[in-house]
Amino acid sequence: MSRTSRSDPIRPDAVRPDATADPAAPHALRHLASVALDALADGAAARGGPLPAGGPEAVAARTRALCAPVLPEEGLPVEEALYGVVRAAAEGAADPSAPHCVAHLHTPPLAVAAAADLAASALNPSMDSWDQAPAAAVVEEEVTAVLARLVYGGRPDPDAVVTSGGTESNLVALLLARERAHAAGARAPRVFVGANAHHSVRRAAWLLGLPEPVVVDCPGGRMDPAALGRALADNTGPALVAATAGTTDEGLIDPLPELADVARAHGAELHVDAAYGGPLLFSERLAPRLAGIEHAVSVTYDLHKLGWQPVAAGVLAVADAALLEPLSLTADYLNADDDTEAGLPDLLGRSIRTSRRPDALKIAATLRALGRRGMGGAVEHCVGVAEEFARAVDAHPALRRHAGSPGISTVLFRPVAADALAEAAGDEAGDELVAGVRRELLAEGRAVLGRARVADRDGRRRLWLKVTLLHPRTTAADLDALLKLVAERAENPAPAGTGH
Repeated sequence: MSRTSRSDPIRPDAVRPDATADPAAPHALRHLASVALDALADGAAARGGPLPAGGPEAVAARTRALCAPVLPEEGLPVEEALYGVVRAAAEGAADPSAPHCVAHLHTPPLAVAAAADLAASALNPSMDSWDQAPAAAVVEEEVTAVLARLVYGGRPDPDAVVTSGGTESNLVALLLARERAHAAGARAPRVFVGANAHHSVRRAAWLLGLPEPVVVDCPGGRMDPAALGRALADNTGPALVAATAGTTDEGLIDPLPELADVARAHGAELHVDAAYGGPLLFSERLAPRLAGIEHAVSVTYDLHKLGWQPVAAGVLAVADAALLEPLSLTADYLNADDDTEAGLPDLLGRSIRTSRRPDALKIAATLRALGRRGMGGAVEHCVGVAEEFARAVDAHPALRRHAGSPGISTVLFRPVAADALAEAAGDEAGDELVAGVRRELLAEGRAVLGRARVADRDGRRRLWLKVTLLHPRTTAADLDALLKLVAERAENPAPAGTGH
């Protein structure tokens, strides 16, 4: 559908900007933003659910039909070009604002954050030198100070940097640890990670040329302090323990106070990957779940997860601003020494990236709009809904939940029919049913469920459906239909090759 074929076409007297003339001027942006918003609404209506139906081939065909050609010989009218691409993206989107889109740590961005992100795109400051981002640099300074104090409220001079997410934050944390060891005349540190750790920690060690990380046992999904102690006892030289506060599969939090004690006893440093769980600190009621995090030398957390920001909005907080010194770098065209001495702020040492977006603007707008109490309340809502959803699974006769309390806002469950099939034909058959139910719902566009292979009560690793509840408005009642869908598909699975 072209933009001009809609029933409410742009008025003839409306400002109709040329694609190449002052593209970010407010009048042009206002007009084109309305076109984009219409395309978003039309695409969502056409999609009709949390995911486009039909599977990859059908989605690809519809998308190409709406936005091709991408590079025509002659340019299209700007409205038509914009409408087609946005409509295609919206119609083919996985919509995190839909109650049944619950597979990943993928949140619906708050409107205030999306609006601030639009302004950031229009202004386009680059955060690598003050003369490209005079005001944005001040906003980032204020935001990082607040986010550092959220973790290290009792420290005199904590700091934080804005990153693209947990992967970059963990990379920078390991980089800083390596440089601290080198500055002390020691060899590169050995990293100790739980078997539950996010893959980015191991990847960061590989990228930085660090020794292969030591993997520590995680019975029940959490790092075992005793196992960590045994592993550290065999180590010589610097060590960095990378604990997790909010595992990807289960949302579990490692025993941080005990791990901090073990690390300290063996002269090791502690880093906490709290990409998922870090925003629990906004809530006075939930913050105690992260007790011990203040002992970490660095902490990763993301606000495009439990913070409802458009990607990207990552944070790496450090216990002392001096720990960021290894990031310092001089490039004469960006932060010449005489400019710095004359008072121009040096931004280059605030990231391992050079050109980077002013992601602090959307974070600042959100924090101002919600305040700490509002942020904490939204986090509490997600945690509470997960607990209610867990009880609903427990009460459903056709479903079985993974043992234990929900991890942050993650719930694992599987159809009882899969257990029966596993008993009759083996675990693989049961797991195939679980995987098939998930893919069938994806193909129908009815639900976006995650998957996790986690040890069951008998110690055997089985496949589970994963629900990660991160919508600040979704209620447990909104999810009743999801349980019904899963139970129905498990009892009447599609034949092989029709959605599996």
